[in-house]
Amino acid sequence: MHTITSPDGTTIAYDRAGAGEPIVLVGGAFSYRRFPGQVKLAQLLSTRFTVYSYDRRGRGDSGDTAPYAVRREIEDLAAVIGAAGGAACVWGLSSGAVLALEAAAGGLPIRRLAVQEPPLAVDPADQRPPAGLRQHVTELTGAGQRG
Repeated sequence: MHTITSPDGTTIAYDRAGAGEPIVLVGGAFSYRRFPGQVKLAQLLSTRFTVYSYDRRGRGDSGDTAPYAVRREIEDLAAVIGAAGGAACVWGLSSGAVLALEAAAGGLPIRRLAVQEPPLAVDPADQRPPAGLRQHVTELTGAGQRG
């Protein structure tokens, strides 16, 4: 395990494996770098890439500095990209996919971007999350119930 410090002082934990062009894996909201699917993906990619798999703030071995803001998560991703040499490919899953898209749109040095299952509704008829979901999740995480 390696660590870096995000601009707001939060410690971000990451693993590095493989050799080749750097790729950063951005997990979903309820994931972390040791999630079995993410570990397997990192192992598969490590045959061609140097894989940086990190714990988003408040997850796994990474710290958390209040208050939460998406901008801080983008700064965390930028710090991981910095540790990877200053530019990297990025893969994001679910909310991590949206975070990766926001980071790319914000100008982070992302060479290539792949996203999987971003929770975006394009068609107004698409199924929407239940009313109050954001408030419920915010209350749970605020109470330290991240599981």
